[in-house]
Amino acid sequence: MIIKKLAELGYDFKPAPEKTLEFNSATVVGNLVYTSGQVPILGETVITGKVGSQVDLDTAKKAAEICAYNCLRAAGSVVDINKVTRVVKMLGMVNVAEGFDKTADVINGATEFLNKIFGENNSHARSAVGMVLPANYSVEVEMILAVE
Repeated sequence: MIIKKLAELGYDFKPAPEKTLEFNSATVVGNLVYTSGQVPILGETVITGKVGSQVDLDTAKKAAEICAYNCLRAAGSVVDINKVTRVVKMLGMVNVAEGFDKTADVINGATEFLNKIFGENNSHARSAVGMVLPANYSVEVEMILAVE
């Protein structure tokens, strides 16, 4: 069902490679999947830059959505994605320009996307923080997901 919902949202689901560099895209412990931080890269789309100066809020929200999708792809590298029942916790990190304090608004892009998949009544706990991100990516997201 998750793959079908993703298709309705315009995403052609393909699991990520299980390994990225020297670490795993995701790992399973019990009935939880922990994803590595995922950045806004999808096909030819790569969103980099400081949010609040080089990247506007709407573009940053889309970057957060892509990151959330990539977390699902990472989870799909270690479990059947259709067996994921919910997102338990999400950490959203925003590459902020000096003075930018709307990190929660940026990460809403990921939350709104996930709520369309799992339902608002099955939403997640989350944090949304501002920092400097590697390779100047605008947003990075990691998740903990529950599986049946």
